[in-house]
Parts: sequence; structure tokens; C-alpha cells
Amino acid sequence: MAKSTITEWEEKDKLLLLEAWARDGLTDEQIAGNVGITVRSLYNWKKKSVPIFQSLKIGKEVADIEVENALRRKALGFREKEQTVSTRKTVEYENGKRIKEITEPIVTEVEKYYPSDTTAQIFWLKNRKPEQWRDKQEQKVDLTEAVKIIDSIGEGG
Repeated sequence: MAKSTITEWEEKDKLLLLEAWARDGLTDEQIAGNVGITVRSLYNWKKKSVPIFQSLKIGKEVADIEVENALRRKALGFREKEQTVSTRKTVEYENGKRIKEITEPIVTEVEKYYPSDTTAQIFWLKNRKPEQWRDKQEQKVDLTEAVKIIDSIGEGG
């Protein structure tokens, strides 16, 4: 197998393939493996080639946006229409004898509610509003006030 070249991967169809792999969530290591190069070579290609850099960037941004949207839906709860398929059998008789059996599918559309997910809400808030929602809160201590309090305790009140 011939070694992959940067110019080969700057062609339109190859750039689309790189973008698709990034959009599908492949890591740089996996993409490099698919191309047939080392991950270090891929990093060099991204530095040297704007089209390759842009294709990978756009693909990853699309995937990130899709995940963000899915997380938001999960955090807030949502309704979604689903189709269920069941069957109905009809048996025809003539003079007491079974002559035909017909099985037909019945498609029913149902709106299903997915409730909000507390874990998704926590994750969202910790990342979007870390100053209010992170587990470890920063406490500012005025040392001069602390020293005055300690001194007053040492003096007997």
C-alpha cells in the first residue's frame, strides 16, 4: 500500500471523509490510523494545511453541537413521537371451515414523554455556571480580620 500524502488528503472527497470521521467522534489517533499515518504526522498536517485543519475542526464542531443539543434536551425533558407496530389477524370462514387468514400490520403513533434528567441538569449547570454550581466553592478570607478575631480571643474576649 502506498504511503498517504498530504496533497492527496487535500482533495475534496478526502477532506469530506476527514470531516465525517471527526463528526462521527473519532479521535485524532483513530483518524490518523484510518489515513495510514502516525498521529504526529496528522498534527503536522493540521499545522501545514488549512483545508485539513478546517475539515477536522468543522467535523468536531458539528459533533459537539449535536451532543450539546442532546444534553440540553435530556436536562429539560422532551416529548417525541414514536411509532409502534402491532399485527391484526383476520380469519375468514366459509361453511364453518377456515378458508383464509390475513395478518396485517397496524402502525400507531404515540407521543412519549421523556422526563428531565437530574444528572444532565447538574452537568450542564456545573459547566455553564461553575461559579455558582461547582462542588468546591472558593472562600475569600480577609486575613487582617481573622488576625483581629484571634487576637481578641487571646486577650480574653
